[in-house]
Amino acid sequence: MLAELPPELIVHVQHATTLLRTAQRVCILTGAGVSAESGIPTFRDKQTGLWSQYRAEDLASPDAFTQNPQLVWSWYQWRRQLVQDKKPNPAHYALAQWQEYITLSQSAQQLTLITQNVDDLHEQAGSTVTHLHGHLGRNRCSQCDTPYIVPTLSAADQVNFSIDLLNCDQCGGYIRPDIVWFGESLPVNAWQTAEDAAANCDIFISIGTSSLVYPAAGLAHLAQKNGATLIEVNPNPTPNTIVNITLAAAAGVVMPALLQGIIDSCPTPKD
Repeated sequence: MLAELPPELIVHVQHATTLLRTAQRVCILTGAGVSAESGIPTFRDKQTGLWSQYRAEDLASPDAFTQNPQLVWSWYQWRRQLVQDKKPNPAHYALAQWQEYITLSQSAQQLTLITQNVDDLHEQAGSTVTHLHGHLGRNRCSQCDTPYIVPTLSAADQVNFSIDLLNCDQCGGYIRPDIVWFGESLPVNAWQTAEDAAANCDIFISIGTSSLVYPAAGLAHLAQKNGATLIEVNPNPTPNTIVNITLAAAAGVVMPALLQGIIDSCPTPKD
């Protein structure tokens, strides 16, 4: 697997693997680039079809929902249809296998996985993950925040992508996606988990994200301030001077190679 990579990348992967073998606490932040490798358009991609006349930023806000809840709900139902058949890629599986390996080998290493993505590909792969920006597949009341499960279409549990507005059973308010919109705060518990992991890690890895957009970008700076080594996995590296190791390739290429290097250097998992 490693031998298939370009020589310069092999050197950087080996360097990163050496550090990861002895790291006690690892914090990983994933972004849109990881999901893009599974065919999910990034939030910044140009809209297509009926939505080409809109910018995503103009639809993902409390004001937009207040002004035209039907429009915003319809857009999110369209987005849900786009991702319903998408599957985890090798990067998702490598991260899940890494977590599993830590458990099976009874390793002292702690790995905290944080994502800015709103899909469930990490969960599909088997990972335990903290979502900073919410979940595309979940809903809640726009007034009282009560969680809401959209009824399925049939006993076969077919997903309901109806664009009809729904009302809360508790207060009657409109149901909205459980997503963090522009102008809204990140979930308190999720952000606390992310901050604690970043502040106390030996190695911070950003995968498929520039780590330039706040507040998530603050995690890398927090880790660096507390002495962590920063590793970036991104085919298009960002001009971020605090990164120590740049692995300029797709996450689906790099992460399996990193995982294999870690496993090959460690004792066989205990029974």
